[in-house]
Amino acid sequence: MPKIISSSALRNGYNEVSDWCREHREPVFVTKNGAGDLAVMDIGTYEQLMARLDLLKELSEGHRDVLEGRTHDAREGARQLRTEFGL
Repeated sequence: MPKIISSSALRNGYNEVSDWCREHREPVFVTKNGAGDLAVMDIGTYEQLMARLDLLKELSEGHRDVLEGRTHDAREGARQLRTEFGL
C-alpha cells in the first residue's frame, strides 16, 4: 500500500520520511491541498529504477531490431570482430 502524506507532514517530518523511504525502498507520495503533488524516494531506489528503465529501453531496441530483420549470423559477426581487432 502506498504511503501518502501531506506537504506539511513532509516539511515537519523530513527525517522520518527519509528514513522510511530508505527502509522500505519505496516512494512516498506527497499531497498539496489534498491533491497529488510529488513522489519522494531515496537516491538508491531512484538509481535502481533508472537502471531498470535503461535496460528495458535497450531490450526494446534489440527486440525491434529482430522484428525488423536487422540481425546477422553470430559466427559471421565473430569472424568480423576477429578480423577487425586482429584476434
